[in-house]
Amino acid sequence: MQIIEKAAAKINLSLDTPFNHADGKQEWQMIMTSVDLADYVTIETLDHTMRIEVLNDTGFLPNDRRNLVYQAAKLLQKSFKIKQGVKISIEKHIPVAAGLGGGSSDAAAVLRGLNKLWDLNLSLAQLAILGLDIDADVPYCVYSQTAYVHGKGEKIELLEKLPTAWVILAKPNISVSTPSILRQIDHAKLKHINTPRLKQVINDQAYQQMYQLMGNVLEPVTCQQHNQIMQLKERMLTYGANVAQMSGTGPTVFGICEKQSRAQRVYNSMKGFCRETYLVRTLG
Repeated sequence: MQIIEKAAAKINLSLDTPFNHADGKQEWQMIMTSVDLADYVTIETLDHTMRIEVLNDTGFLPNDRRNLVYQAAKLLQKSFKIKQGVKISIEKHIPVAAGLGGGSSDAAAVLRGLNKLWDLNLSLAQLAILGLDIDADVPYCVYSQTAYVHGKGEKIELLEKLPTAWVILAKPNISVSTPSILRQIDHAKLKHINTPRLKQVINDQAYQQMYQLMGNVLEPVTCQQHNQIMQLKERMLTYGANVAQMSGTGPTVFGICEKQSRAQRVYNSMKGFCRETYLVRTLG
């Protein structure tokens, strides 16, 4: 049996972390939404073997247990004592290590797909809790809908869907180590976000207020090492984006435009400064 799952990229409308848990993991307060830049994950069950095979078309992603999709398949296989193997093929479109949740979204797609193929009948909430064992972004990516994400990443509160808007994504040619950024956090020095207010204005569909309340507390931390990020953000705003900020721990910067014509102008202008630039839409 075979199934194809779409794995959408995510952006952080807000990202805050008020403290560390006793186990060292971050407490998150994030609002995320998804865009129509997506990978496609083909999942095929294999009889007479318990082997997990992973293939991808990039040439540089690992295909073994280091890959989050392998971990997702192994997690379900082990948790529910499944005596069947699986072959997973990933068609990549989301940039790797970009702050857009590509690997997490691929893993979430595997959880959803195998839930169907193996007749596990798990709810999205149950899949999200399992997904936390893989990565903090996997629970959100199980849903891939506008949501408030808190706890260690496993607590998902769905919000009103955003109207379709245009999003410009610009990924500079740099690599950012998420563990390295997290080790540099000084919670007392972070400029925290009014997340409850942001949740309210999204549910009230007051989008001009939303733009003013958005933020990413890790943006200054990452920008200390990579000033290209702030340069891209400033250019997006200069060219006409309603709002611009870094997604995740970076390095991708996104800008939101309500009108396609303005978004096209911003995109055309950004292409001259950043090779990896995309024009996409929110999944409204």
